[in-house]
Amino acid sequence: MASQTIVRPTSLVDLSSMKTWGLEGLTKAKFTFDTKTTTATILTLVISLLLLEQLVYRTKKAHLPGAKWTIPVIGKFADSLNPTLANYKAQWNSGPLSAVSVFNIFIVIGSSNEMARKILNSPNHAEPCLVASAKKVLSPDNWVFLHGKVHADYRKSLNVLFTKQALSVYLPIQERIYRSYFNKWMSDPSPAKPYMMEMRDLNMDTSLSVFVGPYVTEAQRAEINEKYWLITIALELVNFPFAWPGTKIYNAIQARKACMKYLESASAQSKIRMSDPNAESECLLDEWVKAMIQARKAQDDGETTKLLSREYSDNEIAMVLLSFLFASQDAMSSAIVYAFQLTADHPEVLAKIREEQYRIRGNDLDRPLTLDMVDDMVYTRAVVKEAMRYRPPVIMVPYETTKAFPVSPEYTVPKGSMIIPAFWNSLHDETCYPEPDVFKPERWLPNEDGSAPLAESKPQNYLVWGSGPHKCIGGQYASMHVTATLGTASVLMNWEHEVTPDSEEVKVIAAIFPKDELRLKFSPRAPPA
Repeated sequence: MASQTIVRPTSLVDLSSMKTWGLEGLTKAKFTFDTKTTTATILTLVISLLLLEQLVYRTKKAHLPGAKWTIPVIGKFADSLNPTLANYKAQWNSGPLSAVSVFNIFIVIGSSNEMARKILNSPNHAEPCLVASAKKVLSPDNWVFLHGKVHADYRKSLNVLFTKQALSVYLPIQERIYRSYFNKWMSDPSPAKPYMMEMRDLNMDTSLSVFVGPYVTEAQRAEINEKYWLITIALELVNFPFAWPGTKIYNAIQARKACMKYLESASAQSKIRMSDPNAESECLLDEWVKAMIQARKAQDDGETTKLLSREYSDNEIAMVLLSFLFASQDAMSSAIVYAFQLTADHPEVLAKIREEQYRIRGNDLDRPLTLDMVDDMVYTRAVVKEAMRYRPPVIMVPYETTKAFPVSPEYTVPKGSMIIPAFWNSLHDETCYPEPDVFKPERWLPNEDGSAPLAESKPQNYLVWGSGPHKCIGGQYASMHVTATLGTASVLMNWEHEVTPDSEEVKVIAAIFPKDELRLKFSPRAPPA
């Protein structure tokens, strides 16, 4: 009989172990499968989004010059952290229109005069945004972001702040401030040092004195000055886009709130003081309040009277002052810095300024300046105008398209894009500024026969103050300030420029400045015989 193999039944313990092992194995296998599936799904989604980003960029860019592909998510953000004039020039010279993307913000740059002016003069298609973070920093209801009739009415009412009568109130205030700074600079025994921030302080002190006068204390002035620098560095063309605690944008928003409290208080104080019919204006704010009071008493139905007769709130007035202060401590500081650098580097120019200043002042260096005297400073004003052409304080002003913008017959900028008019090429156009990269104040002087010079033949090229409905309202004030500051400095002081390898390099903040921050040494100048 053949032997039989006997298969014994598995014990209960063995069956239980097998059952347990089977469940665990199945669970592990299912977990591994789910993890791989989730990872693959996420990876597919990420790749799809990245491909979509490239497709959207390429579609928006169309035929415009610019990178064929954009770096995922951040685009040109890394380049924007350390912007250089050389990189900007390369972009501007790539074509009248060019494209770039930063943090998925699609940007079109108009670098020719035609394109820049079209952007500036198309309020129905684009509105100023300054930079992507500007509305967060300066507040979205700030008057600079208004457009249409509301903005036009604001500008008309503010024109009273820059009449000759108003400017004559500001000039003695300006002179008192910059003379005090000159005395401090001349008495500094240290060797040459950076003066960029010193000149910014001069501008900020002058602006606070001119705009809000006696309504802020010395301590408040110092705090506002400090806070405004936080606002400036947050308004670089590209910044980390979120207002998280510790970021530049967050710090700037807190700075703006602190400044607004002081400016609103100043407005309230001025309204009380100027309600006295015998009160004299001591600052721009007083001029505005006085004009409003007079408009409400006037009997005529003129447009300006109607615009001024309404009661501007302390918050509205403070918003305007906030924007004026920002412009003055930014663009005007750049203008003064380069005016001092260029005259130091061109002693023949400085000599001609001094000759003119001595003549106009009758060799009396203590004689108070008047508007008529500033108007007579033909050569000094030409130097200032050339300095701002040669090194324009603001090289571009970002706008945002509110609808599809057919900026040229061949290209339409998509709605919601940033579109930036760039000014450098207009201000360095050799057809009206021969040898555009040479500092030559004489280009602005009348010809020998009294006719206008070539530089004045295309006023549309001089975009230092912008163009269109948002053109700088304080251009005349700024020119007067820089001219008076440089003119008085020329007869009171000597200054020597310590040239470094970075002196001709440009750093871009909100405005442009020498990379070495202008190293100067001041000393007193002997009075004329």
